[in-house]
Amino acid sequence: MVAPKNEIKLASLREVLDEGESQAIALALEIHCEILLIDERLGTKVAKSEGLSTLGLIGLLVLAKKKNVISAIRPILSELKEEAGFWLGTSFMQQILKDQGEE
Repeated sequence: MVAPKNEIKLASLREVLDEGESQAIALALEIHCEILLIDERLGTKVAKSEGLSTLGLIGLLVLAKKKNVISAIRPILSELKEEAGFWLGTSFMQQILKDQGEE
């Protein structure tokens, strides 16, 4: 595991975020990460305020489908909800599937 070195930045992030998000953002800043994969709203807001580009899991799945890495999003979302307890609102999920031609 690579840990961020900037303890001051890490401490300031810990004031508003949990440990994992704080470390991810601090490290992304240090290594000049192009895109940070993060889903939590507050973490995303803080990352963007620090100048980072972010992408959530849903955005990653949409991108993977567009690039033909996966053929469908529906089975992955279903498995995430059932197996991993990933929360996704029904109307939001329906909209994503509609937008991706998986109605």
